[in-house]
Amino acid sequence: MSQAPAPTPLRVDVAIVGAGAAGLYAALVAAREGARVALVSRSPLPGSASYWAQGGIAAALAEDDSPEQHLEDTLTAGRAASREDAARILCEEAAARVRDLEQLGVRFDADEDGTLALGLEGGHSVRRVVHAGGAATGRRITQELSSLVAASEQIEALDQTSAAVLWNAEGRCLGLIAERRGGGATTPVLARATILATGGAAALWERTTNPRGAIGAGMTLAHAAGAALADLELTQFHPTALVDPGRPRDGFLITEAVRGEGALLRNGAGERFVEELAPRDEVALAIHAELRRSGDASVFLDMRAVEPGRFPNIESALGEIGLDPRRDLVPVAPASHYVMGGIATDLDGRSSLAGLYAIGECACTGLHGANRLASNSLAECFVFGRRAALAATDEPAVPAGSPSAEPPSSGPSQIVPSPESREALWHDAGLLRSRAGLERLAEDPFPLARLIGRSALARSESRGAHQRSDHPQADPALDGHHSIVGADESVSLEAWG
Repeated sequence: MSQAPAPTPLRVDVAIVGAGAAGLYAALVAAREGARVALVSRSPLPGSASYWAQGGIAAALAEDDSPEQHLEDTLTAGRAASREDAARILCEEAAARVRDLEQLGVRFDADEDGTLALGLEGGHSVRRVVHAGGAATGRRITQELSSLVAASEQIEALDQTSAAVLWNAEGRCLGLIAERRGGGATTPVLARATILATGGAAALWERTTNPRGAIGAGMTLAHAAGAALADLELTQFHPTALVDPGRPRDGFLITEAVRGEGALLRNGAGERFVEELAPRDEVALAIHAELRRSGDASVFLDMRAVEPGRFPNIESALGEIGLDPRRDLVPVAPASHYVMGGIATDLDGRSSLAGLYAIGECACTGLHGANRLASNSLAECFVFGRRAALAATDEPAVPAGSPSAEPPSSGPSQIVPSPESREALWHDAGLLRSRAGLERLAEDPFPLARLIGRSALARSESRGAHQRSDHPQADPALDGHHSIVGADESVSLEAWG
């Protein structure tokens, strides 16, 4: 019996995997440049993790603010590990990206006179965070951008489809194999550039604020293709994730903006024990220490002085479990929230594999250092999403008749991590780590869990989101250094400019 002919490749200029904020915006930017774009999304538009993002976009928009001040706050939060040139680009370009989003139709919260209503969050020295719909910023932005993508004749959206494997030939990424969910038909996609915008890996941890699908699929694809990963040990734990007795492992995020409007943190005795608007690593560690001291399952967020109507989705979520923030203290504890590490890239999103780019949480430019400043992540999506899209459209076209290699038939295993791997990450790579725990994790059967353990072992110090009981101090010799994971799973520490 003869074999069925191979499917004809879809030829585009730019292939983008992931339809969150970064992927949607990059697709629109590339389309504006005249590029033909294929957007691969495993969920319907919009249905990404960005949809649930409560935080806003940090940008120096106020008269009493400046990119230099934003940069200073970013570097301070990063604990001497931020890549300064990446952080400077973010701070200098974020305001222009907010204005571009406004021109695209995104309506940000404003005062009666039309002036943007800027919020204050932890680690920021002034109010500089723009929101849309209070704590529904991600929803508002992804809905608007999804509508524009759907209407664009330049963009072909392949929704409910995932990237099964990257298509490489002669040391270059030439596209990907798209696979319909449920084991359906596959489509080879040939592109002059491929941009991964697949989100992070914080759902690998047992307790998380992220959707359960955030398990680092793009990082796994890139690593299998030979691209370098960076800073996998640097995972931010959000201090204020709801503790619901019915679902203790799921941490509904209560945005930092609530503390910016006056909410306080109290222990079981009703006492304040931390400066609520300190950088996230400090607040999370203070809560962790308080819970270890008391043996309690949570501390409490006191929102009684905050107008709950400013955060309607939070008020609604609390109401579902019988809590009224006007009256009740809200039980919270840290949860895995954001992986600062990812696919190592330059300042235009290029990975170490030619033709492959990465943006958003799956990427690592080094700008966040060892502790991400609140609301810099959405700014990163738009600043570096634009830069990557522009660079991608300048990549050389795949010649007619290429590639010489056949499309790959299979890729890396995208199995869901076992409950045991999630538990191991929470206990061995949680807020406080030890050599013994990390050595156990470094042998975990799930690939990314194993690489996280090996990266954390290589950083023999405590810095920001990475705290080791056996190395309790930061090592000044490691300032500005980033962990790099090679294709052979070896880990080295390199100084980035």
